[in-house]
Order: sequence, then C-alpha cells, then structure tokens
Amino acid sequence: METFKKQWEIQHNWQLIFPFLGLVGLGYSAFKVSNAFLKDYNISYTIVATIPVFYSLLRLTLFIFKKLEKKWILDYKWEMIRVFIVFAITGSSSLFIGKPIIKLFGITKENLNPPVYWFLYIIIGLIFYQILLLAFGWLFGQFKFFWEFEKKMLRRFGLKQFID
Repeated sequence: METFKKQWEIQHNWQLIFPFLGLVGLGYSAFKVSNAFLKDYNISYTIVATIPVFYSLLRLTLFIFKKLEKKWILDYKWEMIRVFIVFAITGSSSLFIGKPIIKLFGITKENLNPPVYWFLYIIIGLIFYQILLLAFGWLFGQFKFFWEFEKKMLRRFGLKQFID
C-alpha cells in the first residue's frame, strides 16, 4: 500500500477515495461494455468477460495518464484521477439533462429531420456540459483546473469575448 501511495503522491488516507472511485467506475464501465456484447448470454459469461475488458480499460487509462501528466498542470498525480472522474460524471450528466430539455422545447425525432434533431441535441448537451464541468469541478475541488480548461475551450470555439 505504501508503494501505491508513493506512486500516486497520496499524503493522506482520505485521498485514497479517488483511486477507489476510479477503479469502481472502471469496473462498472467494463461490465457495461461486456454486457452490451453478451446481453443474450448468461450473466456468468458477462462477468468473466468483464475481467479482460477491465484490464484493457485500466491499461488504456494508465497510458492516457502518462500522456496527460506532462500536459496538465496538477499538484499531485492522484488529482488526475479526480479530474477523470469529473469528466466522466459531467459527460453522463449532460446527456441526462439534455434529453428532458430538448423534449421541453418540443423537439423529437418524429417531428424533426433526424440530422437536425441530433445536431440540436449535441448543441444543447454541449452547453450543459460546459456548465456542469465547472459545477462538478468545483464539487471535486478542481475548479481552477476546469476554469482554465473552459477558457481554453471557449477560445477554440471562437467565443473569446465570454472569457474577459
């Protein structure tokens, strides 16, 4: 355990919650991926298939961590896990919020051309994504990181006037 704490620069035991949440989220994702491919089979096949999928996702995540470690400016390595958790929660939440909002406007696949529907759905989801990213970033103690991330994203969208 000490080696793990040293590798992820964990100084306090409460910081272990983020690697734990990361592994739980990765396990859930591996199960959902396995279940998507094996939903017609017995659940035991899905559980067995979850193990190699989990391992593959873990390896991919650690590879991405290594690449982003130099690019993202964070004080400790364990904070990268916290940032990834915020991205995951924000992405899922923006979809859950976008769907009722688009229905509130009376926009459905039935009354609108499908490409236009999906374009509007993505735009609405993207707007709520920006708001939720800052909110969840603040909740997880990474507001400064996500505010800088937002400013960079707004510049890329050509919306520089909203930053100043």
